[in-house]
Order: sequence, then C-alpha cells, then structure tokens
Amino acid sequence: MEFSKPLGVTHTSIPGLLFFDLPVHGDNRGWFKENWQREKMLALGLPDFGPVQNNISFNEKAGTTRGIHAEPWDKYVSVAAGKIFGAWVDLREGPSFGAVFTAELDPSQAVFVPRGVGNAFQTLEDGTAYAYLVNDHWSEAAQAQYTFLNLADETVGIRWPIPLSQAELSAKDEAHPRLSDVVPMAEKKILVLGADGQLGKALRAFYASDSRVEFAGRAEFDLRDAQSFSGRRWQDYSVIINAAAYTAVDAAEHQEGRADAWAINTGAVASLAKFALEHDVTLVHVSSDYVFDGTAVEHHEDEAFSPLGVYGQTKAAADALVSVLPRHYIVRTSWVVGEGKNFVRTMANLARQGIQPAVVDDQIGRLSFTDELARGIAFLLSEAAPFGTYNLSNDGPPSSWAELAAAVYEGLGKSRTEVRGISSEEYAAGKQLAPRPINSTLSLDKIKALGFEPRDQRAALADYLKNLQN
Repeated sequence: MEFSKPLGVTHTSIPGLLFFDLPVHGDNRGWFKENWQREKMLALGLPDFGPVQNNISFNEKAGTTRGIHAEPWDKYVSVAAGKIFGAWVDLREGPSFGAVFTAELDPSQAVFVPRGVGNAFQTLEDGTAYAYLVNDHWSEAAQAQYTFLNLADETVGIRWPIPLSQAELSAKDEAHPRLSDVVPMAEKKILVLGADGQLGKALRAFYASDSRVEFAGRAEFDLRDAQSFSGRRWQDYSVIINAAAYTAVDAAEHQEGRADAWAINTGAVASLAKFALEHDVTLVHVSSDYVFDGTAVEHHEDEAFSPLGVYGQTKAAADALVSVLPRHYIVRTSWVVGEGKNFVRTMANLARQGIQPAVVDDQIGRLSFTDELARGIAFLLSEAAPFGTYNLSNDGPPSSWAELAAAVYEGLGKSRTEVRGISSEEYAAGKQLAPRPINSTLSLDKIKALGFEPRDQRAALADYLKNLQN
C-alpha cells in the first residue's frame, strides 16, 4: 500500500464507474485515511449520490469470490483491510452493455459503482474486509430489480487471479446466466403527472415510443391524496415532470377556488419537492407568466416575483419551493394552447358560428403550443442542461389577444375585421375577473443559448388550425 499519495480519480472504460486513489497516512502505529470525503470528491466528479446505508463484508480466506451482481442503486466501495481484485461489467441498457473494467484494490483505493453496473470481488489476502456505502435501503422490491452475470462468462473473459476452480463461490453465483441471456437493467423511469391535461397529452404524444416514461392522470395520481405520494417507490424514477396545475385563474380569487389553487399549485408541489430531494430525482415544474405583474415589457428568468392575483401567487410560491432543489428545471411559459379548452379553440368556434367577438388588445405576449413545450422540456432533459429556470414559449413578434384572434379568423377564411379590439378595463367591466399581467412576453435568450430554437407562434398557429379543420 502506498502512503501519502494525492487524492485522484480515474474515469474507467465503463461510463460513470470512477476509480479513486485515496491518501493514506501511516507510521509505526498504523495508518489513517479519509475514506469518503464528500466535498473533495464532488470536486473530482463524484456524483452527490446521497448514501443512506454503510455495509461491511469480511472474508476469512483468500480466494473468496462474490458476484457479478448489478443492483438498482449506486455504491461506493473501499477496502478496510487486505486486498481484493475487483471486476465490473456494465449490465445497463445501452451501447456500453458488456463493457468490462478490472483492478486491484487495497486500502488506498476505492471505486464508485453506478446503478446497473455489475460488480464482483475476489479476496487476494486472508482476513480481507471491504465497506460500501449505498444510496438506497435494501427491500424485496429493490432486490427484484437485480441483474446478474455468471462469473465465468466467456464473453467478458475476466482473468481471475485465483482460478474459479480453486476459489470459494456460492451456488447461486455459479448458476447466474451468461451475457447473452442477461436482461439488461432498464434506465430509471420518467413520471409525467397531469398526463390528461393539455401539456400532459402533448407529453404523451412526444414520449409515445419511450418505454421509460410513465404517465399518470388524476385517476392514477391524485395530487391532493397523501397516499399518491407515500405509495410510490420514488427510487425507481430519475425525473418527475409536473404538468398538473389548477388553472382556473378567475375562480382562484374566490374561497373554494383559492383553497384548491393553493392545495394543487403549491401544497402538492411541496410534497413533490420533498420526495424529489429525498431520492435525488430531477423535478421539472411548469410555471407561468402570472408570477409577474406585467410591468416589464419582456420578462427574464431572474425577474423578482410580483403576482397580481391568487393564481400567480400560488405559482410563485411553488417556484420558490422548487428552486431550492439541487436538481430542478422550472419551465416558465405563457398563453398555453393544446388539446383541450383554450383561447384558439374558443375563437375558432366563434368564427364558425359567425360571431364577431370583442377581444382584449392591450395584453401582449406569445402563445405556447403544448407540442413546443413538450419538445423544450425533452430538450432540457436530453441535453442535461444546467439546472435552473428557463422561459419557454413559441417565438416570433409578440401579439395582443385581439391580433391572435384576428389571425385565427383569417386562418379559417374569415375577415380579420370581424374581431374588434377593446381594452382590458372595458372587457372586465361588470365581470368578476382576476387581474392579469399586461405584458406576458418571455425572453427566450437563455434556452436559445443552449441550442433550442422555439418555433414561430404564427407558423404553429397555422398548423394548429389545419388540424382543427381535419
């Protein structure tokens, strides 16, 4: 064992498998080491994997061989006494399936083994002990996800220092399948909540062929039911996309609606944030332009909250909750249009009926078609974009509601002049309406800088109208 070498990391041939050199300080009394040092190791690229359990394995004789086991959690393995030969095989779905890495470990080395990578150890000295930190508690549900590979598999061809014929093995390990018969460990799942709403339906369509994605409408996941949260194994998910929300802006100003808005838009989000934090899950939360009062001509991601009404207050509170999570995307959008009741469908129905509507002409913004929102959310996840808040809507020159209504009429073969523009004050006269921001235009510079190009709202509107007519 080498004393006083610097802390270092080696990236191996298996993605995510990290091999660490540990500083060990020794003298005539023995030795001391920092076995796991979160701050220093994070700086070297170790994931902040959040261990919850520490296990120790003691092996009396050299030649004791265990594995190859792939488990549904991450683990950090180090030697406390003796020496081991380690073999790791990637048993995850993907292009690196079957990749192999081997190394000898003494107390001055450690290895981080990501979920789904099979590991095996053979002791090279009597009285060997090694410890491992894991970021999930053992359970029968977890054990059911284990994946195994035979120690003697010819495909991976591990060269054991002590031949397996002379080693101490368990009958179970000897019976594990060859690589050709191994069922790879699937990636963690993505959970879409609010899957029956406008955005949820667009996400269903976008991820229709992706078996990793699980969809839950209100029947499958009621945001107001505590059992929905406690009855789910969150360790099996990597991402939660929260597309559920209370969006009755005017009703939220009244007693019953106010309670519902706070319960769904804030209370439920707090529960999601709690479980996301506990299980290192990325939370994608959909926000709104209503967190601002609309006095700015264009809203940037770092603008201070200034909501005018209850709906905006509940969304701003949820944004504040989600923003403290280490792994989060707050996707702020405006004027959502998808499959369901929305402004464009309403105007299209009025146009077909020959009605000449009065539409507000002093509220300015851009439409956000749900297929564009789904594409943008998927982009942030697939590109592993830096966590934080991103504005996301369709692009193009901002428009008033009246201008967009006229575009709907024109797109359906009607005259634009059939739409009459009126002020917000005139429209609200005699009605019990929630206050709305005058300017809802969101700056798209941040997400564009990552390479995402939102589609022009007028082009998207034209296609949407074509689909309505078919």
